[in-house]
Amino acid sequence: MRTIILACQTLRREISLVLEQTKVKYPVVYIESGLHNDPAALRKRIQEQLDMFDNIDVVLLVFGFCGNGLAGIKSEKFKLVIPKIHDCIPMLLGSAEKRKALSDEMGTYFLTQGWLDYEKNIIWEYERCLKRHGENRTQKVMNTMLGHYKRLLIIDTGAYQLEEIIPRTKEFARQVGLQHEVRKGSLRLIVKLFMGEWDDEMLVLEPGEEITITAISDDGSAVSHSQI
Repeated sequence: MRTIILACQTLRREISLVLEQTKVKYPVVYIESGLHNDPAALRKRIQEQLDMFDNIDVVLLVFGFCGNGLAGIKSEKFKLVIPKIHDCIPMLLGSAEKRKALSDEMGTYFLTQGWLDYEKNIIWEYERCLKRHGENRTQKVMNTMLGHYKRLLIIDTGAYQLEEIIPRTKEFARQVGLQHEVRKGSLRLIVKLFMGEWDDEMLVLEPGEEITITAISDDGSAVSHSQI
């Protein structure tokens, strides 16, 4: 079966680790990061890339639903398989339930090195604003952006060295008044996707079926096998 992986560049480190651990040899095509901030642009880019594939039986999509960014995605030529999750945070924590439990504890802003490497992330925005507008205005902007968050949580996915980012994230948390924590993540959903363990945590679309918004419920679980 001819299989290819289509993934967000933000998850490059985690995908590389899973490929190494599982010995899966599927080729990977990465979509540039940051598009989840514009669901229409993300949808267009993913569909364009899918339409370019040929002589493929299955495409494994390493994305979350990303603000309806995958709604309407389909292929007439091959099967699509995607985890049934709202965004990539549950993919790095191991489940939608884990993400909900952490968010229920307190308002939580999640980060990994992938977001710091590839995204115009919240720390990038803080540093850019500080250079352009000074500390007082920057604090007002951050209060607006982070007003309902209490914690900055670094997900230790095992795909990068924590010491490479912790000094920077701790300093940012101090500057904006957030509690700083590190929690162990889990890449089990990516492992299941790559290993063909397509149970109720995965959405499997046959050629011609499209991703729709009703496939996942509020907790990230699916309500239909033909929709998302």
